[in-house]
Amino acid sequence: MVFADFTGMTVAETTQFRRLLKSSTLDYRVVKNTLAKIASADTEVATAADMFKGPIGVAIGYDDPVLVVKKVLEFTKTSEKLRVKGAVVEGKLCDPEEIKEISELPSRETLLSMLAGAMQAPMSKMAGTLAATINGFAYALEALKGQKDN
Repeated sequence: MVFADFTGMTVAETTQFRRLLKSSTLDYRVVKNTLAKIASADTEVATAADMFKGPIGVAIGYDDPVLVVKKVLEFTKTSEKLRVKGAVVEGKLCDPEEIKEISELPSRETLLSMLAGAMQAPMSKMAGTLAATINGFAYALEALKGQKDN
């Protein structure tokens, strides 16, 4: 969840922001602070109770915590009216500086593919080594056969 102050944003800008998030299966809601504090009690978001002051909008990501941070910061580059106040990522309350660091992380899919590649590399090297040994033996037998034919 990313918490942002939307003071001064026009309806068109808010709609544009919601469309940007919706295209990535993310949500954006303007929340009533009192209800948000009550709803967040006894959850991971309870650490962010102090964020619910003044006009606040909440961008919610369901699968990839980095994606919601990236999309919100992408929009703040085009609109200076949306100001990020903080976020809760993996149960940890993050300030705006930490949010910028998180946005520089690769996406979940990229990290998973990097992990798969790292796990596959040793197996590929071993298979290549075993194949080279077998190929070397086959070449040696072929050379020996060629010497006996001559």
